[in-house]
Amino acid sequence: MKGHSHAVNAAVSSISALPGVATSFAATRAMTRFLNNESLPFHALIEPAQDAARSELARRPSTHVLVVHDWMMCNFNTHTSKKDRLKRSHKTDLGYELGSALLVDAEDGSTLGPMELRLRTGLGMLGTRPGGTEFPPGHIDEVLDVMDESRGWGLDRTVVHVIDREGDSVGHFRAWADAGHRFLVRADQTRTVQWQGEEQALQQVVDAISSTFQPVLDDSGRPRTITGRAGTGRIEVAETTVVLHRPAKKTLHGEKTTGGNKKKVDVPGVPLTLRLVLTRVISDIGVTLAQWWLFSNVPGEEADAAKLGQWYAWRWRIETFHKLLKSSGMNAEEWQQESGPAILRRLCVAVMACVTVWHLQRDPSENARRVRNILIRLSGRQMKHRVEFTTPALLAGLEKLLAIDDLMQDEDLTEILSLAQQVLPQLFKSG
Repeated sequence: MKGHSHAVNAAVSSISALPGVATSFAATRAMTRFLNNESLPFHALIEPAQDAARSELARRPSTHVLVVHDWMMCNFNTHTSKKDRLKRSHKTDLGYELGSALLVDAEDGSTLGPMELRLRTGLGMLGTRPGGTEFPPGHIDEVLDVMDESRGWGLDRTVVHVIDREGDSVGHFRAWADAGHRFLVRADQTRTVQWQGEEQALQQVVDAISSTFQPVLDDSGRPRTITGRAGTGRIEVAETTVVLHRPAKKTLHGEKTTGGNKKKVDVPGVPLTLRLVLTRVISDIGVTLAQWWLFSNVPGEEADAAKLGQWYAWRWRIETFHKLLKSSGMNAEEWQQESGPAILRRLCVAVMACVTVWHLQRDPSENARRVRNILIRLSGRQMKHRVEFTTPALLAGLEKLLAIDDLMQDEDLTEILSLAQQVLPQLFKSG
């Protein structure tokens, strides 16, 4: 895990070889043996991250916890040594597809850790769930099993599952609701619903209630603000109730229409009543920074419209998690392991480095603040105005701090500096 506590560039794909290791080649060989050890079950490797997330959640006062679902593609188009790559849409769209279930605190949006990882390969589905994972035809078909599995995670909180617009599916909504799961999903704007007894396009409903937007106020009566990727602004919400009454559209995988498209059939179902929550974030100068149309079956007494909007805004945590595994941190798309099982084992190790840094980020103590400042200095990264730190910068600094600690186990700092002053006097001045 120490070897993955780093933020690397496109030219680096292996773990960080700390100074205590005899050679970087030895570190790579050790990692290769570890990742290809078939006696190491995936569910055992994810347990430390799960335990850390549960422990952190247990210390928090929140009544709800969010499980955010999303998928990312790790493209390995040129890695021909990987014989089990998945061909997703065309012959040059090759790699492995990672599905994650990320635990996020519903009180303050803190990222607690991944509770499950699933990796689609060309040979089937791999996952960290004990007993294995089924290979469903589509992304959203995976979610019900994860929802059911979450009941055994020992979270001791009311779980709300948060999904982007890809999750807007009437058939899946009905299945999730029938199983007793709470969900919050961004709505597909082209949907047709039943509202006030009439069938209407969702856009018509939105237009009709747009005049009812109200600012969300905090306990002191001031407009509540929210910070997202587009910036910080005040929250405004509007809400109504709609009914999803039309048949679901089920894709028959493996069957095509005469036009070559995937064949779909209608699946009738019981009309489903959901909350429709419109949320928008307005800047100080009146610019709309973000807006969402959300479907949810979370009861109003558990979460008002403003809280649902805030919960969905925190869905972005999983995007930053996946980015940390790829371009902003671990550079996963350059990993040289030659099989999906080895990639998944390495992902399980890498997420523990992420969990460690998230823990440091949310630690409010003065000592933690000082450590963060030191790591930023070691990272060499430039922070934006009023930004104290970023997760990739903390990872980059942590790698250097771990290397210093490892080096000092066998070397004397004074002697090293003396040597450096003699050999590189232009950089290391004496006295």
